[in-house]
This record gives sequence, C-alpha cells and structure tokens, in this order.
Amino acid sequence: MCLILLAYRTHPDYSLVVAANRDEFYHRPAKPSTWWGADLQVLSGIDLKAGGTWMGVTRQGRFAALTNVREPHRINPQAPSRGQLVADFLTGTEPPEVYLHRLEAEAQAYNGFNLLVGDASDLWYYGNRTQSIMHLQPGIYGLSNAALNTPWPKVEKGMQVMRSWAKSRASDPGALFRYLGEKREAPDQQLPDTGVPLEWERKLSSAFIHMPERAYGTRLTTVLTFSYAGEVHWEERSFFPPLAPRTYDFSLPSSLSV
Repeated sequence: MCLILLAYRTHPDYSLVVAANRDEFYHRPAKPSTWWGADLQVLSGIDLKAGGTWMGVTRQGRFAALTNVREPHRINPQAPSRGQLVADFLTGTEPPEVYLHRLEAEAQAYNGFNLLVGDASDLWYYGNRTQSIMHLQPGIYGLSNAALNTPWPKVEKGMQVMRSWAKSRASDPGALFRYLGEKREAPDQQLPDTGVPLEWERKLSSAFIHMPERAYGTRLTTVLTFSYAGEVHWEERSFFPPLAPRTYDFSLPSSLSV
C-alpha cells in the first residue's frame, strides 16, 4: 500500500475506518481480495510473486496493513518479502504488541517498511526505519511511503478528508473513494525529496498515481470499516486490472464486538 488513511475510534458508529490505495508495478501478479488460509479465516489480496499481502483482516478481527519506505538508494534485492509480515500477523495469534516486539529483532533484514497491526481492541504501528513501536490512541492517521503522519501533501489532505467524513457521521464511503481517486499533483514547493527525480516526485504526489510510462500506479482502492456492533465491511475497487468491485460483509464473534 502507498496511502493509508485511518479514523480510529473517532467516528460515532465505527471503531476503525481504513481507506487505502495500493500502488504497484502493473506486471506484478496478484490475486484480488478473497478468503484464504486455514478454514478461510483471512480476507485479503494475495501477492502471487513473493506471497504475502499488503492489507487484510480476519474473521476474528485481526487487521494488518503495510507500506514501503521510499528510499531508492537503499534497496536490497535479496531482502525478504515485506508482504509476508502482514500475512504472518493475520494467520497468527500473538497480540499486536507482542508480534511487533518479536519482529523488532529481525526488522532490519527487510527493506524499509511501515506496518499497522491491530485487533478488536488495539491498534499499533511500527516502522523499521524509525525503529519506533507506537500504541495508537484514538485519532486520525495518515501513512504513505515515509513514517506515520509525515506531512506529505496527499497525507495531510487525506487526513482532512477522513476527519471531515468521520465528523459528519457519514456511512457512505463515497467521499473516501473520491479522494483516493484524485490525480491532482502537489505544487513543487510542497514536494518531499525522497531521492527520485523531480518528475517522479510530482507524479507520486497525487493520491491516485498513474505512470503508464513506467507501468506503475494505483492498482486498487480498499475501504474497510469495523462497527462498534462488530460488523465488518470490506469494499475493493480494482483499476489494473479493471475488475468488478468486490464487497464482503461479516460479523465478528460476539465476544469481540468493539
């Protein structure tokens, strides 16, 4: 994922709202969201090249999502797949904090990543470049290809959109999908310097990325909601390849209602 917006315990009806874009090379094979794993407990897309996934949820209410850190001069092609970190949490049973502290010991073997993990009662963040484990408090958060809440233009604008959406008590995710579909680039003076050419910084600054000359861009958008009553809604819109929207609704076990 390259842009993740969260409303955590700030909406009157939803304990957690996640709105995210997955940016990736068009040729990397992937399976759209589906139930998989033992007893079909995990809902996510699947990376068919290295295994793992970029974002998912389970029938027990475990949630995880990941973004890469943009650092083009620090990529190790032999590093293990970061997507496996999401899959490992989703298929495991460790509490989020325990999982992250165990991961911390081996995290530097991976290329740069930001990882969000949680369950019905907790939400945590870890970045292996900042080496910080954070227990998130109720609030609005934004994550792209730098540390949590780094004030890149699309992150700040996305947080504003999410904050307004939550404050309005909205239930229709249309406004979130519309923002994640925006192709407007940020002004040059607001662009970060992440080590890529200026032309790329411009194109990467929009919420929805479209770089056909590099066969790269936003491949899908997902909105996930957890209601306080324990109802979970997942909606995925795929652009490359173009597919019909995929929607899943399920209920958490009554003991896990949030």
